[in-house]
Amino acid sequence: MNRRAWLLAAAWALASPWARAQTAEQRWKPELDAFAAADRKKPPAPGGVLFVGSSSIRLWTGLETAFPEQPVVIRRGFGGSRLSDSADLVYRLVLPYQPRLVVLYAGENDLAEGASPQDLLGHFVRFVQQVQTALPATRIAYLSIKPSPSRLAHMAAMREANLLIQTFVLADDRLDYIDVHAAMLDNDGRPRPELYVRDQLHLSAEGYGLWRQVVSAHLRP
Repeated sequence: MNRRAWLLAAAWALASPWARAQTAEQRWKPELDAFAAADRKKPPAPGGVLFVGSSSIRLWTGLETAFPEQPVVIRRGFGGSRLSDSADLVYRLVLPYQPRLVVLYAGENDLAEGASPQDLLGHFVRFVQQVQTALPATRIAYLSIKPSPSRLAHMAAMREANLLIQTFVLADDRLDYIDVHAAMLDNDGRPRPELYVRDQLHLSAEGYGLWRQVVSAHLRP
């Protein structure tokens, strides 16, 4: 990393939470505006299950009805987003809904853009601290980073990030870790291609069926 890049990274790390939130809000303004418009049209009831994160959440067609035992399921995924974005935008993505449970899938894009597993842990901790400060009764479940075949070069970092976050989760009864990563590997430890569409990045209908099965066990009251 050259000196200019290092200085920019250091400045961003030291930026205030407000500055980071404003930058993220500008970047994702169309998506956030669409969420706000949907909320005005049909305000979700508080106390539901809120799914937030990147395109794996955004593209989960039928998510709102995938868990019929849950009276309120809200989908707020925005494609291409990072775990850092979810942490920066908690006040827009989570707090207005007052959910009983937040299910978060994010981090894969961070790694693809050069973030370290330790960076992901830091972003997740920020996300958790903000939610727990404002909504202490709300539980948070982290969906492990999936082993996308198109991102095999990041597999070691995925495993490390998952382990760091899982270890953090184990120390707090209000947190949960949902391991979809292991279920998406074959007997030889390779990603199962049938769980993905042609780009080998996004999930197929079979992939979402597996997620529904794994996640459902974690949506306890």
